[in-house]
Amino acid sequence: MATRRISDEPGYVLHRYDWSESSLILEVFTRHHGRIALIAKGAKRPSSSFRPVLLPLQPLRLAFGRDGEIRALKDAEWVGGQVMPVGDALLSGYYLNELLLRLLARDDPHPPLFDHYASTVQVLASEHGEALQPALRAFELLLLRDLGLLPSLDVQTLALAPLDSQEPYSLVPEAGLVQSSPDERASLPGADWIALETALRDPVPFFAVLRQVAGALNALKPQLRNLLHYHCGGAPLRTRQLMMDLQSL
Repeated sequence: MATRRISDEPGYVLHRYDWSESSLILEVFTRHHGRIALIAKGAKRPSSSFRPVLLPLQPLRLAFGRDGEIRALKDAEWVGGQVMPVGDALLSGYYLNELLLRLLARDDPHPPLFDHYASTVQVLASEHGEALQPALRAFELLLLRDLGLLPSLDVQTLALAPLDSQEPYSLVPEAGLVQSSPDERASLPGADWIALETALRDPVPFFAVLRQVAGALNALKPQLRNLLHYHCGGAPLRTRQLMMDLQSL
């Protein structure tokens, strides 16, 4: 008889909702099962073993039921090895979680993306503030590529023409990578796009892309923001709006 329980599954809590006076519904990103919903019965009770463990941005090992739209959480263990991000890094982690909630379908596994997410969270928890923005841009690129939403970056998307290494190009929703005017600030020369495509195809793409985006942050950020906004259905991300509001105080 097949087991009705999945055990020792790597996962991260993306979001949690109150279910009753004592229980929680969790949105969880797992390595082998994708984004799933779990019910953690009694998790809000002071005596619950779940209470100190079910935190966002912390690596967990989970056991849960195999079937159902909302599966029963059986066990959760903190893997350890990293601290909780704080300040801007914490808000950035919530931003990553909101992207996954918006863009990932339930029960659709993405093991490589899970590994990229884990690497990004490690950077957020490292207290190296200078790596925060490169890590976010690297994850955005890898997320879009993993979901099939990022075109090849070494050719013009519509014309399928090779890029001129010296000419500027921009990433545009619905049109892909297109040649832009020389005075367009949100653009990169062809050589940079080609280097990004090479990094995305690297056997260890997160760190390859992380190195490559470091010199192109100002130009990449608005282009990726527009592309993600488009694929999220046009609704603003709440975490991004919160970060903007805090910066304006």
